[in-house]
Amino acid sequence: MLSAVWLVPALPLAGFLVLLVAGRRLGDPLAGWFATAMVGASFVAGVVTFAGLVAEDEEERSFTFRLFEWIDVGGFKVDVSFLADPLSITMVLFVTGVGTLIHLYSIGYMHGDERFSRFFLYLNLFAFSMLVLVLGDNLLLTFLGWEGVGVCSYLLIAFWFERNSAAVAGKKAFVTNRVGDWGFMVAMFLTFLALGSLTYSGEDGILERAGSLPESTALGIALLLFVGAAGKSAQLPLYVWLPDAMEGPTPVSALIHAATMVTAGVYLMVRVAPILEQAETASTVIAVIGAATALFAATCAVAQRDIKRVLAYSTISQLGYMFLAVGVGAYVAAIFHMVTHAFFKALLFLGAGSVIHGVHEEQDMRRMGALRALMPVTAATFIVGWLAIAGVPPFAGFWSKDEILASAWQDNKLLWAVGAVTAVLTAYYMSRQVFLVFFGDARWREADQKSPDEALAEPEHEPAAATAAAGDEAEHHGDEPHESPWLMLIPLVVLAFLSIVGGALNLPGVLTLEHWLEPVLEGDLHELEVAGWLQITLALTSTVGAVLGILAAREVYLRHRVPAERLEPEVLQHAWYVDEGLSAAVDGPGEAVADGAAAFDRRGIDGVVNGIATVVRTGGSRLRVVQTGYVRNYALGISAGAVLLMAFFIARASF
Repeated sequence: MLSAVWLVPALPLAGFLVLLVAGRRLGDPLAGWFATAMVGASFVAGVVTFAGLVAEDEEERSFTFRLFEWIDVGGFKVDVSFLADPLSITMVLFVTGVGTLIHLYSIGYMHGDERFSRFFLYLNLFAFSMLVLVLGDNLLLTFLGWEGVGVCSYLLIAFWFERNSAAVAGKKAFVTNRVGDWGFMVAMFLTFLALGSLTYSGEDGILERAGSLPESTALGIALLLFVGAAGKSAQLPLYVWLPDAMEGPTPVSALIHAATMVTAGVYLMVRVAPILEQAETASTVIAVIGAATALFAATCAVAQRDIKRVLAYSTISQLGYMFLAVGVGAYVAAIFHMVTHAFFKALLFLGAGSVIHGVHEEQDMRRMGALRALMPVTAATFIVGWLAIAGVPPFAGFWSKDEILASAWQDNKLLWAVGAVTAVLTAYYMSRQVFLVFFGDARWREADQKSPDEALAEPEHEPAAATAAAGDEAEHHGDEPHESPWLMLIPLVVLAFLSIVGGALNLPGVLTLEHWLEPVLEGDLHELEVAGWLQITLALTSTVGAVLGILAAREVYLRHRVPAERLEPEVLQHAWYVDEGLSAAVDGPGEAVADGAAAFDRRGIDGVVNGIATVVRTGGSRLRVVQTGYVRNYALGISAGAVLLMAFFIARASF
């Protein structure tokens, strides 16, 4: 059963290859069904592997499946091998499970798009790359998958490249992630220099030998890996690509920027937990940046007006929570929140896509309202996701977020306070979104009567990829919204169910997540030493905070006791102008520095090289004139040389 692990990445790869050759021939919707079947089969293979691990004794729950030798140069040896252990299989199950639901949703959402088959080609390639990332048994193979999801992210964010904003967003994501990739690469170099290996497990593995690392070396490796993780998982200051990534189709937002790719950084940090344990300073840095990111992104989300942009900043904030957990040593809590977040954030993104489809590609929440009656399934499932992310018990988000906050309380009260304030803001801005979209007045009825200023302020919408599913309905904004097709609703219902029961993963029981991950983390498991009564008090405090956030949003956006404009200042609408500031720095001083470097390269470095070549060429041209080709000239030269030599020797003998 454990040998089935190779099928997990192989099936999406096979789907990619088939779609590459015959995707256009399969067309719409067969290409989508085929891609979905491949990821679904990968999920089944993951379940089989999971069952195989469960059947083993706890200490034996680690299996390496070697495919072939990849690199063997000197002392550097790397195999293409897959590591099946509780951590990697946990990632596999939710990546393929949630990925299958998103693929299914995409069949309905992308129906009618002229590049339908290409979209699913990219999705299967992304699934393959992500699975290589989490299953790789060494840092280099992980990095291969890491780069693969980066390329797929670029292709999917810029999928509608005809729109300039989408093309720019794709490039922005690609370039920003390259900064993080630099940190990952240098960390690999330093790891190999210090330990002579990049393989995770085994007696010679880097995790087994992490305890032998000097603290300074462990600190360097940990911080460099965190740079890579911050780029992929959108932490300060490398978060700027993720809000713009909403330019991609909504299923892309759900798959890449909620459930899978952005969690890669958290997975990497948990995987190298033994190295982090050797570098306390690095753990402190990770916790502080995670908490700061969570609070910063939450403040930005309270003033966003695009339905997907709110969720984008929410994703950044929730990722901050996960890094806060990693920083305080609560690795199980980080993975727990990663899994529950995949459930409710994928639900929220797909629900947002259903709303966008239902209101004919509108994304500005100010032009929505009262949609719960017209879109009952979308509204009901979206509300479940809202309650889960807001931390309302007994929904999934309450349990995982509460565990992080309890761990933060034990480690650092200030970090707990930041996390608690962020939790209140999360409940507030998500309630704001729900009230603006599904409750209140039906503002979409007056959408056609907008002023010129409003029209100029209107965000660029997604191309009508899903319009064909609406039949002959007219596409202008004044039409009555409608519920989405069943292919888009089934994933919403399943994810809503998971968002309700997902908290049971780490409740006391036979096979809790903590017990499951214990063989991987071993001595790095975080022992929560907070007294039972204090845990209950902290849980009640976070619940009260969530309720206060919901009530505050109700007073502003349903009862209109406070003008909404007061709580949506321009500085927050522009996300504290950080993105604009970075753009100005790159366009101004950054461009000047780049131009100076180019000039130095052209006139300095190239000038030296070209100057030497010019001297040699000129000298050769001048010397060439003495080579006449006439024998008499050469004989005369020999005679003159002989006379000069004779004169030289006579002169020396006379002295």
